[in-house]
Amino acid sequence: MTSQTILDIASIILGLFVVGQFTWAMRFHFTTEKMALAAKLISVISIAMIALFIYLLMARVQPIAAHGVGILMMIGSSMLFVSAIRASKKARLWYAFEGRSPSTLVTDGPYRHLRHPFYVSYLVLWCGWALTTFSLVSVLPVMIIALVYVRAAKGEEATIAASPLAHEYAAYKRRAGFFWPKFGSSS
Repeated sequence: MTSQTILDIASIILGLFVVGQFTWAMRFHFTTEKMALAAKLISVISIAMIALFIYLLMARVQPIAAHGVGILMMIGSSMLFVSAIRASKKARLWYAFEGRSPSTLVTDGPYRHLRHPFYVSYLVLWCGWALTTFSLVSVLPVMIIALVYVRAAKGEEATIAASPLAHEYAAYKRRAGFFWPKFGSSS
């Protein structure tokens, strides 16, 4: 087996492992009465992206550096995801696009710096996996899913802004970044 084949297989296995973590969370961490159509759309897009990325990995030769950085990004995605799970375990978060206001704000763990660490972890996974494919073809689906995540996050923020937590959330927004940490902000 060549080093390229080993890297391809490692990228696929790691990508599927992290997607498996996300799938576990959909079943056991997030709460819903009925999965919203937009959340189902995210699942369909994700399955299509997995198939595309696996195809691109197996059909082409990628630079070792692209694999290395992409694999590190996937590992980082997994670590951020697990950290967000731990921080939000007691909050009983809703699925994306539920439109329900939370009963409490999560501001510990990665939430200290990011208002949407789950979406960031998803994006880091997709960007890392796309990088391992080293193909421009993989950029479009990542851009599409990024727009879906931004829309979901903005919808959640609008829901919270119209809830009894609005004042507390406004203060939180001033110190925690949307998808990128606010550097130099006090916690």
